[in-house]
This record gives sequence, structure tokens and C-alpha cells, in this order.
Amino acid sequence: MRSHRSALLFAALSTLLAATLSAASPLSPPVPDGRDPGLWSLMSAYLEAQHERWPESIGPMFGDQRLNDRMGNVSASAQAEWENTLAGFRARVATIDPRGFSESDRLDADLLRYDLNRQLLGAPLRRWQMPVSGQSGPQVWLPQLSGRLPMQSDRHRADYLQRLRQVPIIIGDTIDNMRLGMAEGRVPPRAVVAPAIPQAMNQGDPEYAADPARSPFYRPFLAIDQDSATAREARAVIAERIVPTYQELALFLQNEYLPACRETFGISQGVDGMRAYDIALGDHTTLSDATARSIHDTGLGQVALIRAEMMEVIERTDWAITGPGAAMRSATPEDRFDAFVEYLRTDPRFYFDNPEDLLDRYKVISKDIDGEMPRLFRRLPRLSYGVRPIPAFAAAAAPTAYYYPGSIESAIPGYFMANLSSLDQRPKYEMVALTLHEAVPGHHHQIALAQELENQHPLRSTYGFTAFVEGWALYAERLGLEVGSGERGMYSDPYDDFGRLNYEMWRAMRLVVDTGLHAFEWDRQRAIDYMTANSALSAHNIRSEVDRYIAWPGQATGYMIGQLKIRELRARARGSLGDRFDLRDFHDTVLESGAIPLPVLEAKIDRWIGSR
Repeated sequence: MRSHRSALLFAALSTLLAATLSAASPLSPPVPDGRDPGLWSLMSAYLEAQHERWPESIGPMFGDQRLNDRMGNVSASAQAEWENTLAGFRARVATIDPRGFSESDRLDADLLRYDLNRQLLGAPLRRWQMPVSGQSGPQVWLPQLSGRLPMQSDRHRADYLQRLRQVPIIIGDTIDNMRLGMAEGRVPPRAVVAPAIPQAMNQGDPEYAADPARSPFYRPFLAIDQDSATAREARAVIAERIVPTYQELALFLQNEYLPACRETFGISQGVDGMRAYDIALGDHTTLSDATARSIHDTGLGQVALIRAEMMEVIERTDWAITGPGAAMRSATPEDRFDAFVEYLRTDPRFYFDNPEDLLDRYKVISKDIDGEMPRLFRRLPRLSYGVRPIPAFAAAAAPTAYYYPGSIESAIPGYFMANLSSLDQRPKYEMVALTLHEAVPGHHHQIALAQELENQHPLRSTYGFTAFVEGWALYAERLGLEVGSGERGMYSDPYDDFGRLNYEMWRAMRLVVDTGLHAFEWDRQRAIDYMTANSALSAHNIRSEVDRYIAWPGQATGYMIGQLKIRELRARARGSLGDRFDLRDFHDTVLESGAIPLPVLEAKIDRWIGSR
């Protein structure tokens, strides 16, 4: 078993680890005045443990290069060891006496306890036994790793080369983990694994063995002398170790794993049953009383409200006033909506012909939004961001866009990653809302601010509660109505405004579809049909999104649940404060503590209202 080989490797490395971690570290800063030393030390120890567990993620986030040549151990034995580590930290948290704690210490202790309980509650589900889908797995994240690491020096590239040597171990352990899952009956739906096979085959392309410089793994070495020892060694590692390992992964997925996967779609139909979905909902919504039925019903209500608003916006378009819609005013609202959506999906005016034009338009929108940010916030992050295309090898199964956090310490900007494939499925009218969500004032603004928290332990920057992070980003889409030069802000074009509503409908439908799939035995086609009937989302987008919900139970519910809570708190604050309400102060207060569970956010805003 590869887990045994990797255990020997990581054991050998551990002799250096203790001495390395004892050096001065940005993960263990000095205790600020007024903070509890015991709690602070515990948080430092926990973050150091995470660094050892995921050095390729934690190190670059904080500019900590002590483990810059190492990769996390994903073997089954490492998973068990991590559970023991979490249990040990939870036991230590339980011994802390909170008497005399400041408000900051109380919040830190509550968040640490919440995080540890959340991970340990889900540990028996052994999600690590199902690590591969079209959206995740070593065939997706490893080829993109270099773009998230510092690459400013020869030492950085030498460290990255050492990490490349560990890629076959990671993939081997991943295969072993899937075999363990097969033995225990813990396998994902077949539909979400199938797209991973061509992704693995792509990284195992024999052309990369013949010409390793074409591989995504080689990208950092293109900037150095191609006759150097480092460049030659990198090409050899890719050709002789990485390419064959991905070929092995592709063959395993195709011949062994896919036939063993489930035909059913919902996680409740898997070996862990409904308990697995209940845990996922609590995890992603951060609500202890969230149930599949309540979330499903909330989604149905939101779909109806947004559909009515969509019909109002349609009547402001040239399609309704002078175009094809003018001739069918007597049609039923359903027929009128369907005709408008068909128009959006088929008229060339709404689509680019050139991927670079699509990318450039995202960049222009981003710059327009940048200039409006001081109207919404008093505090802006120092970290810059850019717009990049999702790599071609991952684009087919990837969502429309996503965000990669950066790091000031590692000189890495944040990146709004845009999908430039299938241009006839990437309509222009969605671009304003998408940019607001992924860049600013959405993910980049919120996550960069969380990374720049002052007088807070760096551990706080690692929290990423779905309902808060994605709820904020969805809320940020609506902020486009409040800035810009048009009557409806950045949505002055009614097609862009419809695109905003279409995206909001998308997140409302997620509440219905995610719960339908995982709690109420919907099949994939029923989910696709529901989203097709209630939105103008492209067929390609709908299919990839449904597969994402199948692969990632519960995650899709966090967006709308979080947005609704933030809107509720804003209305409460405005109603209570009247003329004393300041939107910029409200926004800064929501974001100033980083990502936090929704009940914690609600209590925080209530205290803020009282203090005003």
C-alpha cells in the first residue's frame, strides 16, 4: 500500500520538522496586550498543526516558507492522525477558563471550539475516501498549484521541484483512499466521477512525456535557463514520474473506480445515509436548526419572489418594447418568460466570439467597480487582484468562475478565475453580477480583508464558513444597484439587471435542487429540468452546476441562506437606527471579524446596533 511508503517518507521528514517549526513564525506572533496568553498559544499551536498538515496552502497564505518544499500527507494513516490531533485540541479548549476574557478572546475561543466540533462531527463520514470528482481531486488542484505559490526566486523553484517529486505519492495515496472507500461501500455517484477521467488523461498525455515543457507543472521553469540543472530535473520528473502516475490514475478511475460508483445521486442514498446530509447542511449554513425541509421551502418561496421581479425587468427590455416580445403581449406570463429566455440563449448579440474579448470585458467591469468601492466601504484591502482564465484542462467541468485568494506576504495577488470555454454558454448579461461576486465587493474584498485583520491571531484568517463567505458574495451582487451612474446603478442596462436576477434565481434554486437531490430522491434530470424552467442559465452551466451539487452536498445552500441573513440584519439596523444608519459602517462591521458563523454575526450586529 502506498500509504505505508508515504508514511515512511513523512516520518523521515518529521525529524527536521520540530526544529523547523520552532523557528520564528508568522503563524505564532507575539501575544498582544490585553489578550489571554494561554488561548493565544493554543491558537498558534493549532495553526502550526494545520501548516504541517497542509503546507502548500497555509504557508503561502501567510508568507511562511519553512515548509515550502513539502506537501500535505493525504494517506489514511495521516487522516486518522489528524482526527486525533483535532480531538486533542478540543480537549485543550475545554480546559480553558474564560473568566476575565476580553470580547476578542471570547470570540476567538468560541470560533476555535466551533471549528473543532464541526470537523470532528463530520470525521466519521470519511469524506477523504471520496476525493475525486469533475470539480476536485489531484487531477484538478495539483496542475494549478504553481499559480498559488511564490515563484520569485531560484529557491522558490527548487522548493517547487521538490514538491513535484511528491506528486506521485499524493496520487497514489488518493487511489488507496478510494479503494478503502470501495471496500466500505463509501463511493460517490458515477455521474460526478466520469468528468475526472479525461482530466486525469489530460495530465497523463504522452505528449507531456515527450515534451515536458508543455505540461502545466512546468510553467514556473519557463522563466529560467532551459539548460540549467533545475530545468532538466523538472522535465525529467514530469516525464518519468508525473505523467505515468496520472496515466495510472486515469486507468484506475476508468476501469476500477467508475464501475464501483453509485447510480444514485443523493448523499442520503449512500452508506452514511441522511445523517451525512444533516451534517453537511449544518456545516455549510452554520445553523444548528437547519433542516432539508425548511431550506427546501425557503427556496421555493424565493424562486416565486424572484420570478415575479424577473417579469417586471423583462418588460423594460427592447425585446418587450420593440422586439419579438411586443407581438406576444397577450401570451401567458409563462410563455412570455420562456420566449424571452429562448431569445437570450440564442441571439448572438449576447455572446462573444473571442475568449480574449470575454476576458477583457471582465477586466473593464472590474476597473469600473474598483472606482465605486469607497462609496460602500471605509476600509479597503491592501492586496490587489487580477483576472485570469481557468486553465483549459479544467474548464470543461469547472463552474463559470471562482476566486483564488492571494497573499501580501507571498507577493501573490488574488485572482478572479473566469471560464473562457464554450463561449456560446457565457452570456454578456451575467458578467456584471459575476464580477461583483468573485472580485469586489465580493470574494476578493472580503477574503483579503480577513487576511489583513489587525490585532487578531492569524488563525482567524483561515476560517471560511460557507454561509458567511458565499452569502456575502451573493449580497455583493446586489450592491451593484447602489453604485454606478445609471438609474439602477451598474445594472442600468435591463439585460444586465435580468442577469443579476438570473444569478439570484440560480442561488434560490440551489436551495430547492440541493435538498431535492440529497434529501428527497430527485434524480439528475429532474434537477436539470427545474433549473432550466426557472432561469436563463445556459444548458452547459446548468448541467455542470447540478453535477457540482451532487458532488458537494449542502455547499450550494450556504449562498442564499447567508445573503438572506445579511439583508435581514441590514434592514434591522436601518429600522432601528434611522438617520444614524451608515451603510459603510454597517459593511465594515459585518466584515471586520473575518468569516464567522451566522448566529455569531447576528449577535455581533445586534451589539453594534445597541452601541449606536
